[in-house]
Amino acid sequence: MRSTALARIVVGVVVERRKARSPWLDFLWRPVSVLVGTPSAVPWTRISEEGDATTFYAGEAAIELHRTETANYRQNLSSGMPALWVVLRPKRANSASPAFELLVVTADPAEGEALTDAGNDLVATVPMPAAIRETIDGFNVEHHVERTFSKRKREHNK
Repeated sequence: MRSTALARIVVGVVVERRKARSPWLDFLWRPVSVLVGTPSAVPWTRISEEGDATTFYAGEAAIELHRTETANYRQNLSSGMPALWVVLRPKRANSASPAFELLVVTADPAEGEALTDAGNDLVATVPMPAAIRETIDGFNVEHHVERTFSKRKREHNK
């Protein structure tokens, strides 16, 4: 069970909708970036249109930082390409637009990977902005505790 988040980083999520080249889909959606802070725009505001691609501000999310996950954050930061995992959940076909609901944004690679198991959710990584890297690095400096692995010895019943 996770501990309560000790810090939260508020971000805005930008997604792209691109015309699909498929007879079964009209559009392909994917998160493309996160913005540090929250824009004044309302969720699902159109940002730009270029060719067959349209970008939208999908809304606000908070990256929660937990002291029990600092090893995972360190792994992400040291990967050479730190990422954030963005999860969008499709809305029912008969619901009004937008097509997705913004569920979560996380910096924990293990949590991001676990979120890919959840049915129809769209889970994608986006590059982690420098300001968020710095905040997470500071959180790690303050809260990380190195845990040594110790193998338990098996007790043999005689």
